[in-house]
Amino acid sequence: MLGHGLTRVSSAAALTLMALLALAGLPQHAVPQTAPRELVLVLDPAASKVHWTLDSSLHTVHGTFAFKNGALHVYPGTGKAGGEIIADAASGNSGNDSRDKKMHKEVLESGRYGEVVFRPDRVAGTIATPGTSAVQVHGTFVLHGSEHELTVPVQAELGTDHWTGSSKFDVPFIDWGLKNPGNFFLKVNHRVNIELELKGRLESPVAP
Repeated sequence: MLGHGLTRVSSAAALTLMALLALAGLPQHAVPQTAPRELVLVLDPAASKVHWTLDSSLHTVHGTFAFKNGALHVYPGTGKAGGEIIADAASGNSGNDSRDKKMHKEVLESGRYGEVVFRPDRVAGTIATPGTSAVQVHGTFVLHGSEHELTVPVQAELGTDHWTGSSKFDVPFIDWGLKNPGNFFLKVNHRVNIELELKGRLESPVAP
């Protein structure tokens, strides 16, 4: 009888200890902490922009492109990604009408290839939800109708219902088959520097 009484007391004490640990906020092995299965980052085109810079032997040209739309799907548990971000090729603007006319007609051929698209397929690095993250995003870059493999560094900040991101990378547009806009007197860098400003809303993760 005494042994059974001690067993009941020990069990009650153990339950009481577990309850106190839970109230104290200490980790409980019986309650696993899981990352969201999917994050959906919807782009706000009006609040986002593409900046580009092209060096030449005479001067440096600065310009912008506008976004059309976009949504990124990220799976923190696996590093997989999906979706796409689409920029409007015809919106390219450097502030010089004759230069821009040549860019659209001879280089980008934006009347025929109206979109520049990036489709991510995986993310390397830890994504803080919420918080600030520095990751490498790999995917397919579609320019002038051709697909190219590309990895870009991304700085992102995720809130409870919104997100912002930025990225800087180079695109070797001439090596990718676009026409060289230079001539005998003007030598143009084969790589254009791209800087992205991204903003949008963060949708709730998909339920298991």
